[in-house]
Amino acid sequence: MMKKTLFLAFGLAAALCGNAFANDRYRERPPVIVSPDLAAPWVMQLAGPNARPVVYPRQAAQPRVIYRQREARPVQRRGIFDQGRAQPVAMRPQPIRGRIEPQFLPQMVAYETREKPGTIVIDTNNRFLYLVTGNGQARRYGVGVGKPGFEWAGAHRITRKAEWPNWTPPKEMIQREAAKGHYLPARMDGGPENPLGARAMYLGSTLYRIHGTNAPWTIGSAVSSGCIRMRNEDVVDLYERVNVGTKVIVM
Repeated sequence: MMKKTLFLAFGLAAALCGNAFANDRYRERPPVIVSPDLAAPWVMQLAGPNARPVVYPRQAAQPRVIYRQREARPVQRRGIFDQGRAQPVAMRPQPIRGRIEPQFLPQMVAYETREKPGTIVIDTNNRFLYLVTGNGQARRYGVGVGKPGFEWAGAHRITRKAEWPNWTPPKEMIQREAAKGHYLPARMDGGPENPLGARAMYLGSTLYRIHGTNAPWTIGSAVSSGCIRMRNEDVVDLYERVNVGTKVIVM
């Protein structure tokens, strides 16, 4: 009987102790973490009257990074016959030469010919003018020649020489250029702006001349209407070396 009473007493004491510890544990409730966007009154009611909400401050907005899409580039396709070479996407205009190429500068070269010294031979294919000096040599100059459709060949003699010549464009040239939207004057006095340049040597009774140019970058090209053009300094040099009556061969 005594044992039963002690057992009941210990059991009652354990139950009371458990309730006390439970009450102590839940008397101080843990803080409720609520986002600033959820701190509304109806949400706070869920936490109970003794809740202590802990509100974290709003973080500063991070800078927005904008990524721009790269522009699409045209794809260079390759064919089976290209042998690894990419095809050009578009044709680019060729740049205008700013200075004359070295091979077109005046120089003495070996030149075998049957023509007598003092003869002028013009190689239109290679854009060279040779002044034969004899002994298998010639003084070579670079020239500009007639563009496609204006090529010619033949033998003539220099019939007239002129310094800073005037220019009277032929009627055919005036009409031809007008159709392209380029209007030429009926006559232009000699000078630095004149397309005939510093000197001119007229060939026979033709309209062709050996003359200078105010566009020296065209030397070595086929750009004229049939005349042979040279740099101003080169045509002055040739002008002083030849006379009226000099034979000129164009081939």
